[in-house]
Amino acid sequence: MSLKERITEDMKAAMRAKDTERLGTIRLLTAAMKQKEVDERVVLDDALVVAIVDKLIKQRKDSIEAFTKADRMDLADKETAEMKVLQAYLPERLSADDVLAEVKTIVAALSTELGRPAGPGDMGKVMGAVKAQLSGKADMGAVSAAVKTALAG
Repeated sequence: MSLKERITEDMKAAMRAKDTERLGTIRLLTAAMKQKEVDERVVLDDALVVAIVDKLIKQRKDSIEAFTKADRMDLADKETAEMKVLQAYLPERLSADDVLAEVKTIVAALSTELGRPAGPGDMGKVMGAVKAQLSGKADMGAVSAAVKTALAG
């Protein structure tokens, strides 16, 4: 079963269970998926669905931060609940050690390709290669920090 089909089945289950909070979040996700399909005229595969879920989770994190600063805990709690529902659709994430190991491997390969040690100026090249390999498998904020660490030392 593809991730898209699983989301559709979960939406049906939430309807049957009359779980309005979960249903609303899943409908928000399906709307974002349909919008992507219509705008770009593509059929979504699991990788694209994971990218959409990642984007929605990032939006929730930003909203939680803003609502917390504004002392609106009611809205922050709602965003947190939505984020938990969305996180169920993400694949198992790599640990920080695994991310750092992958990044170091990519940096070493890039250094060999360049014929010199990769430095902070090569951040864009490294991030491009890392994003292609780790997209959906790791939080890109943690990946960026690991790239900076690997290039600095």
